Amino acid sequence: MSKIFTPTNQIRLTNVAVVRMKKGGNRFEIACYKNKVISWRNKLEKDIDEVLQTHTIFTNVSKGQVAKKEDLIKAFGIDDQTEICKQILAKGELQVSDKERHSALDSMFKDIATTVASKCINPETKHPYPVSMIENAMREEIHFSVKPNRNAKQQALDVISQLKEVMPLERAQMRLRIVIPEKEARKLKEKVIKLITKLESEKWDNRSLTIICLIDPGQYRGIDELVRSETKGSALVELVNLNEVIEGEELLT
Repeated sequence: MSKIFTPTNQIRLTNVAVVRMKKGGNRFEIACYKNKVISWRNKLEKDIDEVLQTHTIFTNVSKGQVAKKEDLIKAFGIDDQTEICKQILAKGELQVSDKERHSALDSMFKDIATTVASKCINPETKHPYPVSMIENAMREEIHFSVKPNRNAKQQALDVISQLKEVMPLERAQMRLRIVIPEKEARKLKEKVIKLITKLESEKWDNRSLTIICLIDPGQYRGIDELVRSETKGSALVELVNLNEVIEGEELLT
């Protein structure tokens, strides 16, 4: 019986997601696991081996045709396959079917709505909105279209600003506990007050000032850096909870 000849420059792969890039007059493709490319681009997946089926550059994945070394050097200036894979992952075009594309966009739409619902409340009731209500408002009120090249968190911030125009919505407040040594307390308190939404309490004890306050999440980094720099790290900035709550109720999440 004659043997079946398989060219040595061909590799057969199945159940693959292909990322394609044209560079230096040639087409290059890499074979990835389904659903991992977006996770890599959103920095959720950091292990390249979980993304790539093989650290091999192809000219055609479906036919198993491997790219020539000289073509890689001409196009990328290097022949390090893993580094080239990273470049293609970052800038290449993900090849998916219409059904897969629709499914991915629908999944991201839900992720965005879930993120908005977790970060915001109805200022009139101090309660979060159901995810389904946020989804409906995104479709019916602002006609939001998912941008596949941006991650869900970035798009959620856009959605929040747009939804504020059509419905009662505000970012859920963070509650902080700030403990400042007596020496810097009076001067620093005035600076902190300008950055917070609401001062809930202040108490002098053991030669220090303890402030409990609500802030917009976007102010956290600024307050933290201010307090630490002014006190050379001797003060304490502690997150009490992520959301404003009505007294007597459980933490809203």
